[in-house]
Amino acid sequence: MKAKYVNPFTDFGFKKLFGEEASKASLIDFLTSLLPETNIVDLSFKDKEKLGQTDMDRKAIYDIYCEDNQGEKIIVELQKAKQNYFKDRTVYYSTFPIQEQAQKGEWNYKLKAVFCVGVLDFTFKKKVKLGKGEVMHTVQLKDQKNQVFYDKLKFVYLEMPHFIKTEQELETRLDKWLYFIKNLENFQNIPDIFKDEIFTEAFDHAEIARYSPEERINYEESLKVYRDLKGVIDTAFDEGRMEGERRGEIKGEIKGKIEGKIEVAKALKESGVPHHIISKSTGLSEKEIEKL
Repeated sequence: MKAKYVNPFTDFGFKKLFGEEASKASLIDFLTSLLPETNIVDLSFKDKEKLGQTDMDRKAIYDIYCEDNQGEKIIVELQKAKQNYFKDRTVYYSTFPIQEQAQKGEWNYKLKAVFCVGVLDFTFKKKVKLGKGEVMHTVQLKDQKNQVFYDKLKFVYLEMPHFIKTEQELETRLDKWLYFIKNLENFQNIPDIFKDEIFTEAFDHAEIARYSPEERINYEESLKVYRDLKGVIDTAFDEGRMEGERRGEIKGEIKGKIEGKIEVAKALKESGVPHHIISKSTGLSEKEIEKL
C-alpha cells in the first residue's frame, strides 16, 4: 500500500513536520513535552549553518536550530543511521550556540541555556534488543556526587527503535509524539488519539497528496537517500564488514575522521543519487565524490 504520509526520518519529512514556519506549533509542542523545564511560548528559527572561527575550522550544519522567547538555544538533530563519534559531534555542535553569546567589552559571562536534541533511528548499543532498552537519555554535567554541576547545557537522545508502545499504552504527551514519529509513514487514517489541533495540523503537513509536484520529487529523492544511506551504514556497522585496514584509509582521507563515509558515498553514487545530495549526506565535497 502506498504511503499516505511522509517518512519523518527523511530530511524532507523532518523539515516539513518540525523545521518550517508553518509547522512551528508542532515543534513547540514536541519540545515542551521533551523539555518540561522550559517555558516555550514562541520560537524563532536561526541560521542552521555555523562556521568555525577560522577558515580551517569545520562548520556545523544543523537540521533545526532555534531560539525560544527566553533566548535559550535549541538544536534538533535527526540521525538516520549509525555514525561513529555521533556523541562527539553533538557536543561539538553545542559549542556554537555557546560561543555566539559572547559580548564585546566587559561581560560577566552569563549564558542562556543550550539544549541539544537527537532523534535517532538506531540504537547506541548493539547487544540491547530492540524495544528492551531506554528510549530517552538525558545527559548533563555532574560532579563526583552525581549532582548536576551545570544546568544550562543538556543533551537529550531519543533511541526510536526502543519505543514499542502501542496506541493503548500511550500515557504522556511525549509518548504520543514518539508514537507519531515512529509510525507516521504507516498510517492511512488519523488515529483518534491525534484528533487535537496540533496533531491534526501535523498530519496536514505530512500528507504527501498536499505537496506540489516539485515537493513530491524532492521527497522521493530524500526517501531514496534515506533508504540507501541507512542500508549501507547499518550493514557496515552491524555485520562488521568494514575491515580495520579500510577504516584506517578512510580516517586518513576524511578530515572529520568519520568512518564509512567513502563506502557510503560509493554506494549512493552507484545508486544514481545526485552528487550534491551525497555531499550533504556524507560531508565529502563534490570533487571528492567525482574521484571515487
